[in-house]
Amino acid sequence: LNTFGTGKVSDEKIIELVREHFDLRPYAITNMLDLLHPMYRQTAAYGHFGRNPFEMTVGDDTFTAFPWEKTDRAEALKSAAGL
Repeated sequence: LNTFGTGKVSDEKIIELVREHFDLRPYAITNMLDLLHPMYRQTAAYGHFGRNPFEMTVGDDTFTAFPWEKTDRAEALKSAAGL
């Protein structure tokens, strides 16, 4: 991580906060981002980033597409950073 001196929080503090708030083990990342569900058709058009998460159903399975775009942890991170 390198904010090139542009952050309101030090790079070291950001690393600390990420480690405290996110489980970065491979299995946990797979679960957090719901990577075992097929959302490839949705990501093929207009890319993977900058999309709004939404619920989708494939067969009998309903899941969230683009879960990496969720901001549900932003307030907790902001508070922990003292901002």
